[in-house]
Amino acid sequence: MPVVVVESPAKAKTINKYLGSDYTVLASYGHVRDLPPKDGSVDPEEDFSMKWEIGNDSRKHVAAIAEALKSDNALILATDPDREGEAISWHLKEALTKRRSIKKDTDVRRVTFNAITKAAVTEAMQNPREIDAPLVEAYLARRALDYLVGFNLSPVLWRKLPGARSAGRVQSVCLRLIVEREMEIEAFNPREYWQVKAQLATPRGQTFEARLVSLAGKKLDRYDLENATQAEMAVDAVAKRSLKVLSVEAKPASRNPSAPFMTSTLQQEASRKFGMGAKAAMNAAQRLYEAGHITYMRTDGIDMAPEAVSACRDAIAERYGKDYVPSSPRVYKNKAKNAQEAHECIRPTDMTKDAESLRLSESDQRKLYDLIWKRTLACQMEAARLERTTVEIGSDDGQVGLRATGQVVLFDGFLKVYEEGRDEPVEDDDKRLPQIMQGEPAKFDAGALKSEHAKAMEKGTDRGLPAVLSGDGATLGTQSFTNPPPRYTEATLVKKMEELGIGRPSTYASVITTIQDREYVRKEQNRLFPEDKGRIVTIFLLNFFKRYVEYDFTAALEDELDQVSAGAEDYKELLAKFWRDFSAAIAETSDLRISEVLDVLDEALAPQLYPPREDGSDPRICPKCGQGRLHLKTSRTGGFVGCGNYPECTYTRPIAGEGAEGEERLLGEDQGDEIWLKAGRFGPYVQRGEPTPENKKPPRASLPKKRGQFLPGWDPADMPLEKALTLLTMPREVGMHPDGGVVSANLGRFGPYIMHQLPNEEKPVYVNLKEFQEVFEIGMNHAVELLAQKRANPGRGRQTAKALRDMGEHPDGGKISIMEGRYGPYVKWEKVNATLPKDVEPADVTMKTVLELIAARAKKKPAKKAAAKSTATKSTTKKTAAKKPAAKKAAKKD
Repeated sequence: MPVVVVESPAKAKTINKYLGSDYTVLASYGHVRDLPPKDGSVDPEEDFSMKWEIGNDSRKHVAAIAEALKSDNALILATDPDREGEAISWHLKEALTKRRSIKKDTDVRRVTFNAITKAAVTEAMQNPREIDAPLVEAYLARRALDYLVGFNLSPVLWRKLPGARSAGRVQSVCLRLIVEREMEIEAFNPREYWQVKAQLATPRGQTFEARLVSLAGKKLDRYDLENATQAEMAVDAVAKRSLKVLSVEAKPASRNPSAPFMTSTLQQEASRKFGMGAKAAMNAAQRLYEAGHITYMRTDGIDMAPEAVSACRDAIAERYGKDYVPSSPRVYKNKAKNAQEAHECIRPTDMTKDAESLRLSESDQRKLYDLIWKRTLACQMEAARLERTTVEIGSDDGQVGLRATGQVVLFDGFLKVYEEGRDEPVEDDDKRLPQIMQGEPAKFDAGALKSEHAKAMEKGTDRGLPAVLSGDGATLGTQSFTNPPPRYTEATLVKKMEELGIGRPSTYASVITTIQDREYVRKEQNRLFPEDKGRIVTIFLLNFFKRYVEYDFTAALEDELDQVSAGAEDYKELLAKFWRDFSAAIAETSDLRISEVLDVLDEALAPQLYPPREDGSDPRICPKCGQGRLHLKTSRTGGFVGCGNYPECTYTRPIAGEGAEGEERLLGEDQGDEIWLKAGRFGPYVQRGEPTPENKKPPRASLPKKRGQFLPGWDPADMPLEKALTLLTMPREVGMHPDGGVVSANLGRFGPYIMHQLPNEEKPVYVNLKEFQEVFEIGMNHAVELLAQKRANPGRGRQTAKALRDMGEHPDGGKISIMEGRYGPYVKWEKVNATLPKDVEPADVTMKTVLELIAARAKKKPAKKAAAKSTATKSTTKKTAAKKPAAKKAAKKD
């Protein structure tokens, strides 16, 4: 029986189902060989010879393939249809040849298929080929470049920047994008501008909104209304005039669907719609591909096989009707820079099967397949037909002009199935307008904007008046400020890398994961923030290795690698050209002293490190001792700013975040230690002393909050020394438990608690305390009682919520109560739970407020989702359990 080798056991299982007992299908479990992480694995002096090593985990898999070849002298390499897949086939052939498992008469063939279906696998077996040498050489060049950069540049970072962990050919350029975006945000100066709108009504009583577009006969630009005074005059000018409809123009428009997915756009959309990271999206796609549900998921291609287009059009006609099928198939052209690997787009292998019919048990796989299926069908559907209406309104004297816009969908077309997500919100012009006739009056809808004005005034700003309203309440001016560029999400970062031609689709996920694992970048609320460590590494590279983190240089190198894969360039010439300049830069930087490097970085980061002070004093003078000058320093945890008078003065602060502008206050002294109040990334905290080489992490404690508000008496503005010392006593030892072990009280992420562990217990028992003050006051008797109750009834989660107030009956029936929740009070009515606003106390809430909260929450609540999930989980539990070990070992790295 011929031996067929693929990467993963899941893929092997699916292929074996199609090939049957005539073949032996085995898995290589990813790459079988790699460059050992030591000096000399790539030797520039020996024509860039590369020393490969079979990994410990891979030896048994190579041995299993070699054993199978003893029974049959035919080997079919069926790894993935891209550079990585070609490289794995090459590695396998080389490794088996060295073992003498492949002999001169062994029949070695290479097959590829873009989808794991019976038809695709059968056709591939009938059309074998040789291993593609240029593709392998492109892989070898890429691997050698990554080794030469990482293995030579990382040690320079370790020596010159303690705490820096690594640099990479693509990862450092990706990090630069994030750091430079953060610096743009920090340097951004918001600009004030005002917008004026009016709520108007037709003679038939239908209302609509219009915004001011011209004043005093002149067209208004964005910044023409610069302040509240100008906005008030504009509001007054509109409110004092009679208005009429000057023109109504309706224009037909259409929207075409987006192209089907390739790797980068799939990662972007999964991030936008599900908050799914690039790595998670690729893992889910890999499982779907191996199970035969979708085509290959690493591709730059957006074209679709003719038979797939035909199947897609048939599925659309059957499901939605012939009106949704265009007269001719849609054809998409790739606009991406460096597009290569002539594979199909990512699409379902069977267009008739939606996510529900596949009964996928894994949530990520289910969501991702649904996304791919919808996008694929939508890309071959009719355009959406719209009607866009623009209404111009003005006064008889021509002094004011307003405009109302709206849109009506005449035929939904592809929108019936799918609409692409957006990275950033856009102005909503999709509102539907009522019937408006040219020449008819546009009367003010008195009082209509009062609630909107009240909300704006309630929010307020520290930059002046936030809104102005006309006397009749129908014309409103609102203050706005220009926004800095948004921080990257994984979706927008992938999009930017793709635009610049940096990296390849198969590398995006691993690169973004690496810079987070190295603690150069952190992800918060789906946005990417550079850490101080990442910022220093980037500034270092920009000053000493600028050429190698330039976007154009990195993209040009990708172009050259594409030339290698096309057989148009010699990969060793490419390596020689790169190494000549790179090795010289390494040698030059290696001779620099750390102090010289820090001086350069200190100067480069000066605008961020030492912003101007309000009093005009020297921003480099230490705010603690008033004598020493501040300098950039490094440690194993990253960079920080410290006083030059160390050790006499121990003032330090991070590059950004905690006290970036010296936001700290000395509260007093205790036992020879200074007690400080500081501003941190996660809020104010108190600290005993300053970090020193002997005491790198001095005791600190956050100020207590509840529902985002400081507890009464614990506001940082009025923090006395005594309370700071009380916080710094945490955790407090309550006493020895009668059965052994210390009972302690402390403040945690979710509030105050007590903790105790008996000598025979594997884990401590925790009990939440209801009141913050109890953490300082609870005695042993009460603590022992609470711990006994918890041990007697540990439960499997939270205790039954306590009712704080009975509000009576809902108009539709059913009791309404205000309950005590883990994250604050909430309203409960039947199965609807609605959180009380932070500024509303349970004792003050009215029935009207409660009903509004319930109505708003009930509108958002999804229908019957939980039941569907439960059923799917039950029906597939057994199947999932059987698949898990194989899925863990499935291998190919990005």
